[in-house]
Amino acid sequence: MEGGKDTIKKLKITLACASGMSTTMLCKKIIAAAEQRGYECECEAYGISTLSAVAPGSDLLLLGPQVRYRLEEIRKNYPNIPVEVINMMDYGAMNGEKIFSEMAQKYGW
Repeated sequence: MEGGKDTIKKLKITLACASGMSTTMLCKKIIAAAEQRGYECECEAYGISTLSAVAPGSDLLLLGPQVRYRLEEIRKNYPNIPVEVINMMDYGAMNGEKIFSEMAQKYGW
């Protein structure tokens, strides 16, 4: 990255699940994992029905395992935003570190 150590990469990660409630804690863990790597990360959880209002500007859309059946529909609706389903084990364990690490590796963050 040019600009020296004053340059901070900003990320907006949007999580979508059935209601948006259970993923709030996971968002906090993803933010902590991102900050440990020098990123400023905005991560919010929403019910999948509200994606149209919150997805624009996201760097990544993460779907909870309970809504994985909507993956192709969401990818079609947001062709310019990567969409991934959170691994069920990582979701259940609220393993924000592993989730962020895998996404960072996959997308070169």
